[in-house]
Amino acid sequence: LPADAREYDFSAHMLKQVGVSSVRLMTNNPLKIDGLVSNGIRIEERLPHITGVCKTNNHYLSTKAKRMGHLIPEQV
Repeated sequence: LPADAREYDFSAHMLKQVGVSSVRLMTNNPLKIDGLVSNGIRIEERLPHITGVCKTNNHYLSTKAKRMGHLIPEQV
């Protein structure tokens, strides 16, 4: 299985059903952005989702950035 097997097509279809054609999206995950854009939802702005960094989650956040392409600042 891929590291992240989730799909975001359904989210885009659901947004279209309620008349939403563009969003401000809070995410670090480029797959979420691609999933919406490729299904016709315009991203007006991407807001980074920044959490507190500590010794407990530093490795986890670094792995998400390096292995999964998440858009997390390098100081993490």
